[in-house]
Amino acid sequence: MKKYLLAVLLVASIALAYATQSSASQSQQRERRHAAAAVNDSSDQDSDFTQKDEFHQTYQLAAGAHVDVNGINGSVEIATAPGSTAEVNIFRSARIADDLQFHKVIVEQTASSLSIHGEKNTTDSGHHNVRQRVVLSLPRLIDLGVSGVNGRVGVGEIEGPARLSGINGRVEVAQAVGYSNISGINGRVKVTISRLGDQGIHVSGVNGGVELFFSEDLNADLDVTGINGSVNADVANVTVFGKVDRQNFHAKIGSGGSPIKVSGVNGHVRLARTGAPG
Repeated sequence: MKKYLLAVLLVASIALAYATQSSASQSQQRERRHAAAAVNDSSDQDSDFTQKDEFHQTYQLAAGAHVDVNGINGSVEIATAPGSTAEVNIFRSARIADDLQFHKVIVEQTASSLSIHGEKNTTDSGHHNVRQRVVLSLPRLIDLGVSGVNGRVGVGEIEGPARLSGINGRVEVAQAVGYSNISGINGRVKVTISRLGDQGIHVSGVNGGVELFFSEDLNADLDVTGINGSVNADVANVTVFGKVDRQNFHAKIGSGGSPIKVSGVNGHVRLARTGAPG
């Protein structure tokens, strides 16, 4: 009888161990499938959008010209280069060829501006799903505005003000000189600032972390308020004013100067020198 009970317990233990191992294995497989799905999500969805059209054109811009990009249902990628030539590349895709008659991207140029914007919806366009992607190469000396974008926005090195707002995706600016205003971003924000203008930089209403990198010694007044996360000022010569708490941080960097204002961020805020790890 004892041998029988021992045999039953042994079989039960083996079965339990196998079930636990199997469950862990299945969980790992699910995690791998979810990870693969996350990586391939856009490509899997894009595989259904087989109907495509493209637009390619170059324009000449005066120094300091205003460039405005808005109303784009997809990513916006902006590279910069010396000179005065602007290259505009627009890619659209849809499941059905007839859908490409809707949601076009309009390009308009004047002597001092370039506008790239999504076509306003009409009563007939609501049921036509068209994806857009805008790829630009612009002169570095511009006044840039990007707004109303449903996708990631990447901006190269610009030597002028940058205003980015209403973006549903990650925002990254490789280098900004002068004034920058970034607001209403549903995603992480990363900006490298080579030099601050008198108006400084303002970042507000961000649902994600904010990272500001500085390429040289910085003199600025830092004002961080309403943050749902930690604040890390990993730069030299920071003098903190008042009590530091989770949501507010007021400091002078170096000898003080241009304002850096960050508010309403649901995530961590970090200030660091360019090339800092992490």
